[in-house]
Parts: sequence; C-alpha cells; structure tokens
Amino acid sequence: MSLAVELEVVDQVLCLRLAGELDHHTAESLREQASDAIEREGVRHIILNMGDLTFMDSSGLGVILGRYKHIKQKNGEMVVCAISPAVRRLFEMSGLFKIVRMEASEQEALERLGAACYEK
Repeated sequence: MSLAVELEVVDQVLCLRLAGELDHHTAESLREQASDAIEREGVRHIILNMGDLTFMDSSGLGVILGRYKHIKQKNGEMVVCAISPAVRRLFEMSGLFKIVRMEASEQEALERLGAACYEK
C-alpha cells in the first residue's frame, strides 16, 4: 500500500492527514510536500493527523523529526492526533512524545494551537 497525503493550511497551521504506509518508499515524497507547504504557505505549526496511517517505520520517524526541526526554527509547534496504537508505540519507543504533543482529534489540536475553529 502507498501513502496518501492531504494537506490543508488553517491560520498558519499545516494539517497533514496521512493514510496508508509511511516507510522508506513514501518518506521522501512526504518530506518534499510538507517542506514545500511550510515555505509556500508561511506555516508556523504542524498537525499530523495519523488516524488512517496503518504503518510507519524509522524513515517516517526521520521525516517527522525533520519537519519538527523545520517548524521549531519558526518558533512553532508540532502536534499529532488520532494516532493508532501501533504508531503510538513507535512514537513512545523513539521518545518523540517528549517533544511532540498529542491530542485526541484534529479539532482539539487546532484549538490548542489557537487556530480558528472549523468543522471538517
């Protein structure tokens, strides 16, 4: 299975909705799409909605960590939401939850980052 990426910018917050598998085959494409959107749209924060992400390996962690560093240079934050148990375990084992906050839903993440409320 491949990776489907949906990008939306809401009040300087890049919402990345990921579905499928984030691995060494798909990581580079996600990196390019996210980095382009960050620069093109003047993004300050990132929300990673992982509700439909079925698999992630260390390549995916690398892409996420790279985008985290990119957004921290802009004094922004990264928040993950709707994370599956398997991906959550990978985040816990890697220590990413020490630097990335988790919210239950994309709406809660947007509110936490102070973005205008919207209904998807």
